[in-house]
Amino acid sequence: MRKPRALREGSTIGIVAPASNVDREALLRGVATLERSGYRVRYSDQVFLQEYYFAGAHALRAAELIRMFSDPEIDAIFCARGGYGCHHLLHRLDPAVLRGNPKIFLGHSDVTVLLQYLENQCQMVSFHGPMVAREFALGEPYYDRQNFLSCLAQPARGQRITASGLETLRPGSAQGRLTGGCLSLLTATLGTNWEIQTEGKILFLEDVNAKPYQVDRMLMHLKLAGKLDKVHGLVFGVMLNCKQSEAQGYRLQEIVLRTVEDYSFPILYGLPSGHTESGSLTLPFGVRATLNADDQYLDLEESVVE
Repeated sequence: MRKPRALREGSTIGIVAPASNVDREALLRGVATLERSGYRVRYSDQVFLQEYYFAGAHALRAAELIRMFSDPEIDAIFCARGGYGCHHLLHRLDPAVLRGNPKIFLGHSDVTVLLQYLENQCQMVSFHGPMVAREFALGEPYYDRQNFLSCLAQPARGQRITASGLETLRPGSAQGRLTGGCLSLLTATLGTNWEIQTEGKILFLEDVNAKPYQVDRMLMHLKLAGKLDKVHGLVFGVMLNCKQSEAQGYRLQEIVLRTVEDYSFPILYGLPSGHTESGSLTLPFGVRATLNADDQYLDLEESVVE
C-alpha cells in the first residue's frame, strides 16, 4: 500500500468538492479551523459551483480531483462535504496519476466511493474522517483533534483507536487490513468494477437515518454477495438516527446480530467515525490493524503516513 506524507506545520491542504454543492459560509469556517491549526489551505472557486445537486459538472469535479493529486505544491486533499455524486467520477479518474502521487485524502459519507477507489484501484492508504464544511466548520468537539493528528501527522505504528460508549456485540480479536465506510454507499458498489474488497479485512460500517429494516437489507446484500464470508472482524459506527421510532421496542444491535449470526468474527459497535453527533474519529483504510472487541479498541499495526 502506498502511504502519503505526514501532515506537518505549514503543509498545504487542497479542498475538493467531489459530491454535492457546498455552503460557502460553512466551508470558510472549516478553512479557518485548518488555518488556525497551522496549515495553508488552497481551493478554487469551482468548489462553490452548483449543477442540480452536484458541486458542478461531473467532468469538472473529476478534473479538479486529478489536478489536486498532480499538483506538487498540494500535500493533502480534504473533501468539503459528501452528499451525492462521487459515483459519477469513477470512470473519469486516472488511477496511474493518483497512484503516482500518493497524498492524504480525507472524507466520509459519499466520499466512501473514492476512499475505496484509492484503496483498491490505486493501492493507496486513504482516510475516513472529518470534512471541511462539516466537522471542521463546527470545530471541536465535533471531531477528535488528537486522533486526527495522530493519524495524519505522526508516522508511527502502534496507535490505538477507541472511544467511550463502545459496545461488544461479539467478543474476540482479529487482524486484517481496515476498510469500509458508509454502508449504503458500499452496497451501491456491488456488481461494479469498483466494488468493495473484503477478504481478510476488518470491516467498518456506518450510516445515518437508515431504518433498521434498511440496515438489515443492506447487510443482507453484502452477505448474499459473499462480502462477509472472509471478513475477519466487524466494527460499526454509531449508526446515527438509524431507528424506526423512539418506541420501536428493539435495538439495532439485535438486528445486526441476527443478520450476521452465521459468522463467528468479533463485532464492535459504536465507534464514532463518519456520521456522528460529536467526536468524529479519523480511520486509515488499507493498513493492518488488530480489532479487540473484548477490550474495545483498534490497534494500528503499521504506520499510516511517512
